[in-house]
Amino acid sequence: MNIKSVTGLFVGAGLALGAAAGTAAAMDWKPEKPINIIVPWSAGGSTDQVTRVVAAELEKALGATVVVQNQPGASGSIGSKSALESDPDGYTWTAGAAQDLGTYKVLGMLDTSIGDWNLYLDVANVAVIGVNADSPYQTMDDFLKAMKDDPNAISVATAGLNSGGHNAMEALKSAAGGGYKHVTYDGGNPAVIATVSGETVATTQLAVEQAEMIRAKRIRPLAVLNGEPLILEGYGEIPPITDFVDGVPIAPNYFGVFVPGTAPAEVVAALDKVWAESIANSQALKDYAAGRGAVFAPFYGEDAQKRVLPAIQNNAYLLFDAGKAKVDPATVGIERMK
Repeated sequence: MNIKSVTGLFVGAGLALGAAAGTAAAMDWKPEKPINIIVPWSAGGSTDQVTRVVAAELEKALGATVVVQNQPGASGSIGSKSALESDPDGYTWTAGAAQDLGTYKVLGMLDTSIGDWNLYLDVANVAVIGVNADSPYQTMDDFLKAMKDDPNAISVATAGLNSGGHNAMEALKSAAGGGYKHVTYDGGNPAVIATVSGETVATTQLAVEQAEMIRAKRIRPLAVLNGEPLILEGYGEIPPITDFVDGVPIAPNYFGVFVPGTAPAEVVAALDKVWAESIANSQALKDYAAGRGAVFAPFYGEDAQKRVLPAIQNNAYLLFDAGKAKVDPATVGIERMK
C-alpha cells in the first residue's frame, strides 16, 4: 500500500472518531499522579520524536504530567516488557511501531500479541534508503548492483532486528536479491548518525529520522520504501522503490502510544475521548508529520487494530522466510497475507 492510498484511508476518519467520542465521554478519568510513557528506543529516533509531541498534547488534554522515559535495548522489547509488566493501574504505557510490538512473539523476544494492547496511533512512517553523501552510490540502481556484486560492501545501519529500518532492508532483499551487512544500533538516530559519519555506507531508517540529514545534504536518499514518491519539505521528491524493483512487500508502518490491556476501563475510555477530540485535531502533530515525511494517522480502538495488521503480517513472514524467526507466525495467530 502506498502513501497516496494510505492518505486516502485517513479521509473521513474524523467522523468515525467523533462517533466513538460519545461513548468515551460517559467516563472521565482524572490522573492523580504522573503518567509514564516508556520509549523503548534511544532519544532522537522516530518513536522518541513523535511521542514527545503527543505527550505535550496529552498533558493539555488530561491536565496531568506525562513523563517520557527512554529505555532502549533488544529491539525495543525491553522497554515494552517493562510497560507490559507494570502495575495495572493504567499509568505506565509504551510507544513505538505497531509492527514491532506485534512480532516480538515471533522473534521469541517477548510473549505478547498486538491484541494484548490498546493502540493509540499518531503517524504512519515510511523507510528511506539513504547513503552517506560521499558514498559512490549515486542511484538506487547503483545500490542494487552492489548488493548483488559484493554484499559485504553494503553496510546498512538500522535500529536493530525487527526495527523499521531492518524490516525495510529485508523487504528489499526479498524482492531484489543480493545481500548486505547488517550493523545494529540502539535506535534510529544513532543509526542515521553512523551513516552520516561514514561508519556505515547506508541506513534504511525512517524518513522522520533521516529528514534533517537529507536536507543538510549529509545523506543522499536513493528511494522510499513505498509505491509513491515522498515529498520532503526542504528537499523535494524521493522516488519510490517501485521505480526500481517489483514485488517489494509494502504496508503502512503505524506508530503510536500503546496501553496494556490490563489498564482500567476508565483510563481506556478517557484516552479514546482524547484521541477523538484532541489528537485527531492536533496541529502540532500535523505539523510534525508534514515536516518529517510522515502521514498523520490519529486512530484508536478496533479501527487501529485492523489498520496495523498488514504490517505485522508482512514483518512476521519476512522474518520467518529469512530464517530469523524463532516461532512460526501461523502458530501464534498471524496469517500470511494472500
